[in-house]
Amino acid sequence: MTHSELKKTPLASRCESAGGKMVDFHGWLLPVQFDGIIAEHKAVREAAGMFDVSHMGQIFVEGKDAWPFLQYINCNNIKNAPAAGTYSHILTEKGTIIDDAISFCLNPEKFLVVVNAACISEDFAWFQKQAANFNVSVRNESADWGMIAVQGPQALEKVSNLISDVPELPRFHIKEIELFGAKGYVTRTGYTGEDGVEIMLPAEKIGDLWDALLNVGVKPCGLGSRDVLRLEAGYLLNGADADQTRTPYEANCGWVVKLAKEDFVGKAALAAQKEQGLKQKLTAFVLKSPGVPRAECKVYSGAEEIGVLTSGTYSPLFKGIAVGYIPADVPVGSEVEIEIHGKRAKAEVVKTPFYKNRV
Repeated sequence: MTHSELKKTPLASRCESAGGKMVDFHGWLLPVQFDGIIAEHKAVREAAGMFDVSHMGQIFVEGKDAWPFLQYINCNNIKNAPAAGTYSHILTEKGTIIDDAISFCLNPEKFLVVVNAACISEDFAWFQKQAANFNVSVRNESADWGMIAVQGPQALEKVSNLISDVPELPRFHIKEIELFGAKGYVTRTGYTGEDGVEIMLPAEKIGDLWDALLNVGVKPCGLGSRDVLRLEAGYLLNGADADQTRTPYEANCGWVVKLAKEDFVGKAALAAQKEQGLKQKLTAFVLKSPGVPRAECKVYSGAEEIGVLTSGTYSPLFKGIAVGYIPADVPVGSEVEIEIHGKRAKAEVVKTPFYKNRV
């Protein structure tokens, strides 16, 4: 697609004005970098950076059965205490991953579910289909909202200039706010391994927030640094590390599966897989020699090809890091080889996260 054919966030022109190098990301025009991936990585790890995440989706679930409905379509236990949020996986009947999403309780009969950009239409259609047996309404308001993620050890301090009580918001909680004359939401989650918040405002107001954050010294950051940061922190990239061919157990996220709760979509399949054991599992690697691993690179043990990478990058903290699917019984500490541009580089199997979260 040409840039003119891509979907644009409400912040696209501001990103371009700030020097963003714009690229196609799942049909969206988004900045891959501004000053450079390493500089932006440093800003988030040491100070504060902001990301245009307006392409992500907002689906509102409302009605008497809002919580039972979300319990049914999620494998995790969804919290129904006002302001609480829950990370979970939305599954097919086969137990494979449609999306990973966060459900925030606005009140016991109204939830905001933040979903991945590439999954908005599919998620919404799935929600509507599953809602048939529940007293609930489902609304896709994704086009109405803009969202900025502010991440880093100075993030809360910077945002406090605009939202004074934001440091009091607990992790994985949501708060309704009024900013620039509009109602919105602030959540405290993150995709970098640092503390921070996501601020959602109506699309026509999100530019005011961008300008205000620039004025207090928050550095614009792009997709390139976000990918390095999230991989260091051990977070999944939906559509690469997790998709409809993989279950939460295989994606090394068994902690989101609550088999003890009442029936949910995919429960029977996950229970069977847990009983039978895993054949493959998402596994982490650190290169022991120079090279930049990328998705689709093959993984070898001796002469045998044992798997393939789903994500890989150069990390300023660890050099070459990657994750991919290999046999589940390969222990941490094992040495493997990763084929990069036709040459094999030695790597060690390690635990995630590569970077230990401070939060």
